[in-house]
Amino acid sequence: MTHATGVRERARELRRQGWTYEQIRTELGCSKSSVSLWVRDLPRPEPKCTPEEQRARMNAGLARLRADRDRERQATKQAAAAAVGDLTERELFLLGVGLYWAEGTKDKPHTRREIVEFVNSDPGMVQVFLAWLDLLGVDRDRLHCRVLIHESADVAASERYWAGVVGIAPERLGRTCLKKHNPLTVRKNVGDDYRGCLAVRVRQGTDLYRRIEGSWCGIVWGAGSTASRNVRF
Repeated sequence: MTHATGVRERARELRRQGWTYEQIRTELGCSKSSVSLWVRDLPRPEPKCTPEEQRARMNAGLARLRADRDRERQATKQAAAAAVGDLTERELFLLGVGLYWAEGTKDKPHTRREIVEFVNSDPGMVQVFLAWLDLLGVDRDRLHCRVLIHESADVAASERYWAGVVGIAPERLGRTCLKKHNPLTVRKNVGDDYRGCLAVRVRQGTDLYRRIEGSWCGIVWGAGSTASRNVRF
C-alpha cells in the first residue's frame, strides 16, 4: 500500500467514525479538497462525540501539525548551517563588506559622515561584524560600544548581555542611549528576550570607511550587473 493510499483509507475510516472534513484535514495534514474527493461517496455520519470532544480532537491535531512543521523547520535550518562550513578569509571579508553596507552607517552627499558604525539587535550579526573587524586588523581598543534600548526594559541586564557578546566588562560600554517610553504605542519588542540594539563604532575610522565603500563598489562591479556600470565614487 502506498502512502497516498494509506492516507485515503485513513480518511475514509475517520469519516465513518463521524469526523468532519475539517477534522480529517487537520488530523492527516492534507487539503480539504482531497478529503472531499476521498470520502464524498460515504453517507454523512451522525456525530459520535460532543462539540467539546470535537474541539479537543481538532486542537490535538493542530498541535501535532505544528510540531511536525517545527521539526521540519529545524531540520532544514540545521542542514543549511552544516552546509556552510568554515569560511575562508576572503569569504569573511566579502561577507563583512556586504553586511556593513546593508546595516552600517553610510556617507551621504548631503551629510559627509565617513565613520564606521554598525547598529543591530541580532547578536549573530554583531559577532560576524566583530570577526570581520578582527580580520581587518582593527584593534578592539578602537571600538566604542553602547546599548540603545527603551527605558522600560531591563537596561542593566541588557548591558551585561551585550558586554558578554563583545567580550568586555559592562563598565567598558559607553553611555546607554535610552528611548523614551510611549504608553500609547503597542510594542512587539518586549519580554525577557528584548535586549535593544548594540552600536559598535570604530574610532578614527575614516580610512577604513573609504576602504569599505571602495570594496563594496568592487563587489558591485564584480557581480557584472548592468547597474554596476553606473556606480560612481
